[in-house]
Amino acid sequence: MRDVLPVLGGWYAAGVPFGLATVVQVSRSAPRDPGAAMAVGPDEEVVGSVSGGCVEGAVFELAQEVAAGGEARLETFGYSDEDAFSVGLTCGGEITVLVRAVTPERDPGFGAVADSVAAGEPVTVATVTDGPAPRGATLAVWPDRVLGTLGASGLEAAVTADARGELALGATGLRHYGPQGQRREDAVSVFLQSFAPPPRMLVFGAIDYAAAVARIGDFLGYRVTVCDARPVFATPRRFPEGVEVVARWPHRYLRETDTDERTVICVLTHDPKFDVPLLTEALRRPAAYIGAMGSRRTHTDRAARLAGAGLTESELSRLRSPVGLDLGARTPEEVAVSVAAEIVALRWGGSGAPLTATEGAVHPHRTS
Repeated sequence: MRDVLPVLGGWYAAGVPFGLATVVQVSRSAPRDPGAAMAVGPDEEVVGSVSGGCVEGAVFELAQEVAAGGEARLETFGYSDEDAFSVGLTCGGEITVLVRAVTPERDPGFGAVADSVAAGEPVTVATVTDGPAPRGATLAVWPDRVLGTLGASGLEAAVTADARGELALGATGLRHYGPQGQRREDAVSVFLQSFAPPPRMLVFGAIDYAAAVARIGDFLGYRVTVCDARPVFATPRRFPEGVEVVARWPHRYLRETDTDERTVICVLTHDPKFDVPLLTEALRRPAAYIGAMGSRRTHTDRAARLAGAGLTESELSRLRSPVGLDLGARTPEEVAVSVAAEIVALRWGGSGAPLTATEGAVHPHRTS
């Protein structure tokens, strides 16, 4: 959705109705996660994808129907469908797609949501998918305001509270309520899609490896900052466009920088005078991943220095060192792939093993 919003925002501003299909639930080896979106606009223009090609034709027709004035639709596609090979997911998964029309009258908050996402402001969109509430009704929830309606004040109050909680985590998924927002009922299904600001990647050490890690971090959707105490190395021209470059002592910069449970920290300095104070700070604050470059001998020496600085075994266990997965990497670009692979594996609980050596679903069910 984040990728197609610039186009959709233009259609919306021009008052052009369009059909918007959003994946709201998946099972087994579904090719796209909840939140994946596809829209059909003027002159049958299509942006986005809900399945990577498996069911796009059927969804295209549904989007045209709702854009022409039809009611919102909730459809499930899967391998077990009667016509699996024409509109089903031949990979064996199943996706549930909500298809609704978007116009200023039907969705008064859509333009504001598109503007907030473009500006990096956090917002969650709650959309009714099933139940006695109006299907396709939306409520946009910011930390300090809401826009839209779900048709019942009690439902809106419960959804607003949950949406703000999900926004803090950057989470997306279905939630269930009673008609007036009762927590222990499931008459109404509401899809909460959070647009939190991109997670941060903090890369310390302005070396060739840092440039490669910064490039792949930007590709993965992180907001990347490279920090080094040496101004001669910490220059923007050495790094990809859009990467922030800071010339400061690493531990002092980190001490004054907010991190959260999505933040990635890559320490590539492998110099004790930088590493020890920096990692002492890093290992005592929220982060999804903390990795440090160096040989096994360097790691042993570093771990001893960190223990001497007062870090506990529990704190030291968070450190990924030597950094990356064992890919046999040599060049900075190969090492960056190794680091990125470890970050992705840790994020989703992957083993890092070749898929040919594993069993079960390629894309196992993931909770938000």
